[in-house]
Amino acid sequence: MLSTVQAKLLIVDDLPENLLALEALIKREDRLVYKALNADEALSLLLEHEFAMAILDVQMPGMNGFELAEMMRGTEKTKNIPIVFVSAAGRELNYAFKGYESGAVDFLHKPLDIHAVKSKVNVFVELYRQREAMKLQVEALEQSRREQETLLTRLQATQAQLEQAVRMRDDFMSIVAHEVRTPLNGLILETQLRKMHLARDNASAFTLDKMRAMVDRDERQIQSLTRLIEDMLDVSRIRTGKLSIRPTRFDLSLLVRNLLENFAPQVAAAGSSIDLLAEQPVVGNWDEFRIEQVVSNLLTNALRYGAKSPVDVRVYAEHGEARIEVRDRGIGISEENQKRIFQQFERVSASHAVAGLGLGLFISEQIIAAHGGTIEVESRVGEGALFRVCLPLEADA
Repeated sequence: MLSTVQAKLLIVDDLPENLLALEALIKREDRLVYKALNADEALSLLLEHEFAMAILDVQMPGMNGFELAEMMRGTEKTKNIPIVFVSAAGRELNYAFKGYESGAVDFLHKPLDIHAVKSKVNVFVELYRQREAMKLQVEALEQSRREQETLLTRLQATQAQLEQAVRMRDDFMSIVAHEVRTPLNGLILETQLRKMHLARDNASAFTLDKMRAMVDRDERQIQSLTRLIEDMLDVSRIRTGKLSIRPTRFDLSLLVRNLLENFAPQVAAAGSSIDLLAEQPVVGNWDEFRIEQVVSNLLTNALRYGAKSPVDVRVYAEHGEARIEVRDRGIGISEENQKRIFQQFERVSASHAVAGLGLGLFISEQIIAAHGGTIEVESRVGEGALFRVCLPLEADA
């Protein structure tokens, strides 16, 4: 590493022949020698380059070597450059002492000792290379530290995501256990009740009307279980990219109208009502089963959180899109919650105990996205919520 660091040397003398002689003495392939005839030229070079050392002649017209050295020591960029003075003056002038006072690391008298000059230059060049190599090592360590900090930040983020995933898994298992237990408990109680009547030969418990009621209750519980299982299967399909879309041509207005007829028992149980505005047929190519699934999810949420207020449903076409709007006048959704309700296992409101896995809106958004459409929400707390589904009219799903 040290041999790859090229050293720059500065020599300053007012006599060109002295510069050439000194350059020939210290120049090598791994060194660049810069020459200056006076202090002004030297200062320009010092501002432009980073030198391993400077060899200054003491006696120069204008600014002499000592003054140039003092200026170098007063400048941040040049204050650490080793300075070697050379002078033809006699030793009796005590220039060496003054040179050391000016910050020089050595003082040479002319005529120069060739071996001494080469030896001193070699020492200072080697020191420079060691400093540069150390600087590179420090920079490499600093870069490594920054990379480690970045990696640590990523690891911490990953850890937080894993912890969140574990919490979501635990919450999900808790929700699944609760949601599955509810219809199962109903079925178990119905079965136990029938066994008790059979054990007592109580034929009056199995009249036609009572049998119809039993079958209706069983059917509701089985439908609840089926819906939970289908939701979990849909999430698995979405994660593996296997959510299938089978488009056929149908009238969206008719689909929603028929669906609302099937929702009559849920509407009655919620103590609410649904008003439909679908004045014109809206025909397009979509997956009828999946679109019905989305609308069912939106209607279910509107009835759950609608505070028994009427629900408005509108189907229309606008700007080359088919649109379905479901509006309730219930508890509303805060701006913060609007950003997360389309995530897995999220509820519209954590303060309201409601059934479901918190997957309906997540699945709905994925279904609509698979059709090339969008689903959005507009809401304020206490003022209800409007969910709007937009589907392309002329796009292939």
